[in-house]
Amino acid sequence: MEYTVRAAQPRPRLEDGWDDPAWAGAAPLEIASFRPESSDHRPRTRARLAFDDEGLCGLFRVEDRYVRSVHTRFGDPVYQDSCVEIFLMPKAGRGYLNFEMNAGGALLASHITDHRRTPEGFAALTKLTEEDGRQVAVRSSLPPVVEPEVEGPLDWQLAFFIPKALLEKHAGPIGPMAGQTWRANLYKCGDRTSHPHWASWSPVDALNFHLPHCFGTLRFEP
Repeated sequence: MEYTVRAAQPRPRLEDGWDDPAWAGAAPLEIASFRPESSDHRPRTRARLAFDDEGLCGLFRVEDRYVRSVHTRFGDPVYQDSCVEIFLMPKAGRGYLNFEMNAGGALLASHITDHRRTPEGFAALTKLTEEDGRQVAVRSSLPPVVEPEVEGPLDWQLAFFIPKALLEKHAGPIGPMAGQTWRANLYKCGDRTSHPHWASWSPVDALNFHLPHCFGTLRFEP
């Protein structure tokens, strides 16, 4: 899978919605490869990505049902809720960063340099600090808590901005992003909703989002 990340001047605001002109030049990608372990709920999930000299911005749009979001603190297990995620590997050999955001806008993020599993968790993982987390801007169209679960149709959007400086703090120097090629994947899940599901942009060959060999390619406009 490949996706071209457009250069944005100016960068879309977090308040800009899916159909706003600020996002018109960014093609949508589909997060539509569902693992067979998923329930029969298959929400349509799309994303747009753009960049500028300061970092990467994105917008998810989810045509959902069975929406639940109860975790509100940074570092909480947001993947248990209705959740969207982006994993980024700017440079080979430096691991990847995962940014997981539930429908209420809570964030879980870490830098993983060895994704093998051990009884204690990942073989090599550094959790991003709360100070790191405050540098990531997230805005959801839903309130911070969605409980009880909304069973009927519910469309929601989530915008984010990840500073390049934060990526460089953990993954090392990146330099100008224009013209670069990164590895990445995007996901939709809801582990502890009534209808759990696991979808990815680039297909994964096991029920595990932490598979960098399955990442797709992001090509940044020159």
